[in-house]
Amino acid sequence: MTQEKTQANRPTARKPVAAAVVTGVAIVVLVFVALIYASPYLVLSRVRDAVQQRDAQMIDRYVDYPALRASLKQQVTQMLSRRVQTQKLQHPFAALGALVGMALVDPLVDAYATPDGVAALLAGLPPSGEPGEAPPPVIDQQSAPASQQPAAPPSPASSAAPQAPRAKGSAGYRDMNTFAVSYAGGGDRPAYSVVFHRRGWFSWQIDAVELPS
Repeated sequence: MTQEKTQANRPTARKPVAAAVVTGVAIVVLVFVALIYASPYLVLSRVRDAVQQRDAQMIDRYVDYPALRASLKQQVTQMLSRRVQTQKLQHPFAALGALVGMALVDPLVDAYATPDGVAALLAGLPPSGEPGEAPPPVIDQQSAPASQQPAAPPSPASSAAPQAPRAKGSAGYRDMNTFAVSYAGGGDRPAYSVVFHRRGWFSWQIDAVELPS
């Protein structure tokens, strides 16, 4: 009789163990999926932190420079070609500046396919295609070293001087392997996007830009 009771209790004893295993596996899967989904946002945060800290080596980890260079060259060339066609309709000589810019695409691309160029792109400062253009310095006054901070408070006149604010992009997935930070533009700043692509499960790299059409 005792043996029959013991055998009857075994399935009941196994149920909590099986339920715990299933719950544990479900939690692990959910955490794994959450990390996969959050990975591009984490990478974007790390790149922005590296920009603020002037950490070029950290920025390099998250940029595919050959792919970014190819994308920049294509996008800048197309942008200048459209500008030439538009200016030709207005005045034949108005397109000379854009034609000169097209001759200097490679130096511009080389200047932007750098940590400084990536910093400018993520600060809302894309290339405009002007001859001899280089990425503007991205200065964060609050994070600058004390030796670079002003010794005295600025005067009312200087504090009233307009300063170009950093653009804030909206980040999001385009598909499971493509993530983009898009800048709406405004004023003299055009709308454009910085594109990341997945490298493995959790890693992403900047490898393309989309300049205005």
